[in-house]
Amino acid sequence: MDMAPKTLETSRSEILSTVDGQPLKKALARTERTKRFKAILLVAPLLTFITVTFLYPICLMLFRSVENPLVAENMPQTLEVLQKWDGKSLPSELAFAAAAKDLAAARKSKMIGRLATRLNFETSGLRSVITGTARKVKKMEAPFKEAMIQARSQWGDVATWSTIKRLGPTIIDVNYLAAVDRGYNVKGEIELRDEDRRIYVSLFGRTLLMSLIVTVASLFLGFPIAYLLASLPLKYSNLLMILVLLPFWTSLLVRTTSWIVLLQTQGVLNDVMVWLGLFEDEQRVQLIFNAQGTVIAMTQILLPFMVLPLYSVMKTIHPSYMRAAESLGAHRYTAYWRIYVPNTLPGIGAGSLLVFILAIGYYITPALVGGQDGQMISNLIAFHMQKSLNWGLAAALGGILLGGVVILYWLYNSLVGVERLKLG
Repeated sequence: MDMAPKTLETSRSEILSTVDGQPLKKALARTERTKRFKAILLVAPLLTFITVTFLYPICLMLFRSVENPLVAENMPQTLEVLQKWDGKSLPSELAFAAAAKDLAAARKSKMIGRLATRLNFETSGLRSVITGTARKVKKMEAPFKEAMIQARSQWGDVATWSTIKRLGPTIIDVNYLAAVDRGYNVKGEIELRDEDRRIYVSLFGRTLLMSLIVTVASLFLGFPIAYLLASLPLKYSNLLMILVLLPFWTSLLVRTTSWIVLLQTQGVLNDVMVWLGLFEDEQRVQLIFNAQGTVIAMTQILLPFMVLPLYSVMKTIHPSYMRAAESLGAHRYTAYWRIYVPNTLPGIGAGSLLVFILAIGYYITPALVGGQDGQMISNLIAFHMQKSLNWGLAAALGGILLGGVVILYWLYNSLVGVERLKLG
């Protein structure tokens, strides 16, 4: 009984065919495959561009944060001997002899400078120890232990050999530990760095706090602007929209430096407040080269990124919703907070997420108007990339920042839902 309908359906599908006699089911499947293949070809240039310019640099950065080939490539004999070292007392004469050979070979291959710099990142002062010993190693004779300690007393310190052994693996975690103000001691245990070297955790906290303040300030200022744009007639709202978009047509550098003119002690804002009699000329307020200047400048620069998502959502809210609530007895303010504002939550979420993510990675504005108190983690990343050349630590700081953004996105998706996010 049950087999009859299936057999009939199968026979009908076999009977239906195209003009050239092929079964219709196979022809439709081939057409769908062709469409999917064409779609992939159309998207392929974009995917290639994103992979080359976005995904590959991120993967390279994450790999650079744990990559450590210099010590393994330039001190292989020393590391081989140190594998059996207990780390409690000075290594044997074999380790000193191997180190002398490795340093001589590294100086000959002109890699001694890079090797010394990498070791110095982990333990201050090792650069001069490595380079100074490498210049004298050719004249040294056995026993190398006494000769190397005589050349540089740091070779008689267990911490020097611990650093070399710790940096031996090609994949290490010392950069991420340094990024959270931690490191290994002589015993190989993880501990906090000295108090005067604990800078990154507090800087991460300052970055998150300032980004949150900028996001809240942008929402506080952008919400009424977006509401005004959505409420006015089209000819007026278009004119105001041009004013909102006008900062995008001005260089970021110009906008940032203009705040220096406005906020400095002898600047326009202080002159106006003195002229209005708000305070005396000797009581001018310092609003630049500190955290306040960074927040003010970043809020103005990122404000359009909050206004546009809010406006796009508010424009879709029909005015009849408010009139219906008022006709049912709700006060105008009650209808606004109970009906209108909840409908704008997708725009609030999108604008806040966009502004916050942009704020935590800002570099130019804090560098120009931040001073010492207004610096953010991006400025330290740039410092290690351009000046100290500690690219591994810079990559680790960037990796932690990237992880924070991913966690923020995950929290938003868990609590609100990405499907409710609306940018336009």
